Amino acid sequence: MGYRLKHLLLLVGLSFWAATGSEAACQRYTLAFYELGVLYYRSADGKPQGIDKDIVEELARRSACPFNTVLESRVRIWDQLSRQLLDLSVSGIATAQREEFAEFIPYFQTRNYALLRRTLLPALATPEAFVKQGQSQVAAVKSFKHGALYDAWLAELRAQNRVVDVADFDQGVRLFRGGRVDALIALPTSWALLLHDPGLAQQFQVMDWAPQDQLVHGLIMSRQRVSAEDRERLRQALNAMISDGSVKSIFSRHVGPTLAAGMMLPHPAPRRPGHDAPHPPTAAPELRSNAGTMPYSLARASTTN
Repeated sequence: MGYRLKHLLLLVGLSFWAATGSEAACQRYTLAFYELGVLYYRSADGKPQGIDKDIVEELARRSACPFNTVLESRVRIWDQLSRQLLDLSVSGIATAQREEFAEFIPYFQTRNYALLRRTLLPALATPEAFVKQGQSQVAAVKSFKHGALYDAWLAELRAQNRVVDVADFDQGVRLFRGGRVDALIALPTSWALLLHDPGLAQQFQVMDWAPQDQLVHGLIMSRQRVSAEDRERLRQALNAMISDGSVKSIFSRHVGPTLAAGMMLPHPAPRRPGHDAPHPPTAAPELRSNAGTMPYSLARASTTN
């Protein structure tokens, strides 16, 4: 009886160890980055840098979830996620359609601005005036959600064939620089870098046409490919990073403390982008000085992307 009891206890112990071990181990997942401003870029020596890179590295450390990382276009990322061909991605905006195949963990908020060619001012100082003018064109990144005001504005311009869809923000900048478009829609994490290019910065004015139209960005997790247990594990780890100031520290390292403060989520964090009523359009010259707090190394990197 003693031997049989010991054998039974050993089997029970091994079963318990296997069960708890499998629960403790996070699966290995593929996570896709996309290049956009200081979210993800390559420095002058070709090394990956950016907010999302730092967020993911710290998230992997805290959650013990190993990631195979790849670099993709934003269009391909959403296509692969919708077809259950990709596990995770970063800096995504939740919509009802996207939440059918993905779960989101918010970690920052921001809003878009219009970068308007200075030669069009003051005549086209409002989104309404831009539409009525009937000629000037705007570049917009495919698949991006720009917020309630800008998405409605772009819909009006699309009806007039005045929107040039681009694969990424850098392509939009090249079109603007070459005179192909007169406006860009951009987040501060993108346009702040352009202010360090004197020749380009003199060509545009940052217009804050939707001052209360906040967009919440989050980690994107496939509902089919990432287990519910691992999604919860990642949510707890990322929320802890927000609570203890690690996320704000990462933001500050890349965009400076002023913009970083504006990117922090309220508590509790909203899960969907807001749909605000229209607000008076204004220029945003004060934000130009805010961006100047970024390290000079980022300004140099912007010219090589």
